[in-house]
Amino acid sequence: MRLMFAALLSTMVAVPPVVAQTSAPATGTPVVEDFKPSSLNQPGQQYPQVNSQGYARFRIVAPDAKAVKVSLGLGGRGGTVLTRAPDGAWTGTSEGPLDEGFHYYHLTVDGGTFNDPGTLNFYGSTRWESGIEIPAQDADFYAMKDVPHGRVEQILFPSPSTATQRRAFVYTPPGYDRNARERYPVLYLQHGWGEDETAWSNQGHANLIMDNLIAAGKTRPFIIVMTYGMTNDVRPGQPGGLASFNIAPFQTVLVNELIPYVDGHFRTLSDQRHRAMAGLSMGGFETKLIAPKNLDRFAYIGLLSGGTVSPDDVKGWPGYRDKVKLTFVSFGSRELEGGRSGPPGGPRSDPRANAQALKDAGLNSVFFVSPDTGHEFQTWRRSLQAMAPLLFRD
Repeated sequence: MRLMFAALLSTMVAVPPVVAQTSAPATGTPVVEDFKPSSLNQPGQQYPQVNSQGYARFRIVAPDAKAVKVSLGLGGRGGTVLTRAPDGAWTGTSEGPLDEGFHYYHLTVDGGTFNDPGTLNFYGSTRWESGIEIPAQDADFYAMKDVPHGRVEQILFPSPSTATQRRAFVYTPPGYDRNARERYPVLYLQHGWGEDETAWSNQGHANLIMDNLIAAGKTRPFIIVMTYGMTNDVRPGQPGGLASFNIAPFQTVLVNELIPYVDGHFRTLSDQRHRAMAGLSMGGFETKLIAPKNLDRFAYIGLLSGGTVSPDDVKGWPGYRDKVKLTFVSFGSRELEGGRSGPPGGPRSDPRANAQALKDAGLNSVFFVSPDTGHEFQTWRRSLQAMAPLLFRD
């Protein structure tokens, strides 16, 4: 199991996909000077800024520094070299427009790694990174609207297997507190490599996506549970790396500890047909390793930039054909092209063909592609919006 997990991760996660987030500018296209502060800036801070074309502009006050660079994306590869002005401030504009949506970044100042004091921080790349939001044309589906809102609350649950108290965040839909008799299905939604249980609500806006879908009558209300998907402290570059991560301990935490706790403390529909598991990137791999081996627990499976389900996979999972009500697989279009933000060559197995093969074989298989995005949160926001209405359709 340990080697299988490492092999899966090597196809999609081991090479941090960041280049699409610093796309080359169109030749001869001037930068429009309509820059505005990013929506993720700390109160009163004017930088970083974004313009209508998707360029990002940065300004860092570091009068004694000798070199300042902004590194965008998971892993911090690539970036924008800033230029020092006479007043000691360093400024620079990205070489090209960035993909729509959320991006991590950090500063490199004289060789040291720092966060931008102008913006909020988000947990990614196994550390708190700065964040910038490039306005998206379809941002309405995760916008804060005047609709009934659900609640995201932190829970601490006992984990005898790890001898710790572990944390999860639980989204309960609008109206949960008012109707004490109603019970709800549950989606267990996992984050990606280097992130934690805060990612789906902070970077992904999962709660707002659900609020808006529910208000529009497009999805059945359900609970979402988000927990930390690691049980050992594995970091990139350390001896053993990803190969030292073993899925079995987290499977014990999820299946034997977290699910019973949630069913005991929230008004859930606790049978198999009202429980789903999905995840982005590493969380998708975890879903593929755990859910098919626990089909008495999960009826809906979602892999978001996290691998594919082939007919051979289904043959190796007894009961999958009869027990799984939905297999949902999604990617950003750039990942499928093996282009600027996907791993070299793209996915090793054609996920589109696999999804169609499952569909031809009579399984409920859905394949979704996010246009013009790579291995990034705009892909996963759109994927959740597409997947949620398909869950728990009794």
